[in-house]
Amino acid sequence: MNQTEGVLNNNDFCNSNIRAIHDTMYVIGGKWKISIVACLGYRPMRFSELLREVEGIAGKVLSRELKDMETNQLIVRKVLDTKPISVLYHLTEYGKTLEELTLTIAEWGKTHRKQIIGK
Repeated sequence: MNQTEGVLNNNDFCNSNIRAIHDTMYVIGGKWKISIVACLGYRPMRFSELLREVEGIAGKVLSRELKDMETNQLIVRKVLDTKPISVLYHLTEYGKTLEELTLTIAEWGKTHRKQIIGK
């Protein structure tokens, strides 16, 4: 293999990874989805519980994010037979594949906080 072929292979590898990252960010990007996945990774939650746990999110935004996540098969919405009716959200098996990513992001965030502000 000559030097030009190695560069092309590296570019193909890079382009492939960049496309995959773009696909991933399209599905889980934004300010709230990773936090929602992290919360649901601990246990299924009702809408009101998620609204409390995901600090700063508005109800309308949470509703939109949950619908988007359901469309992407990351969560399941289950209507409970209660009065008043309540809804329980939980990660699908597919959604659970993001749990390791949320833990990695959390660890990086802790390290970054120490790096920047020493806490």
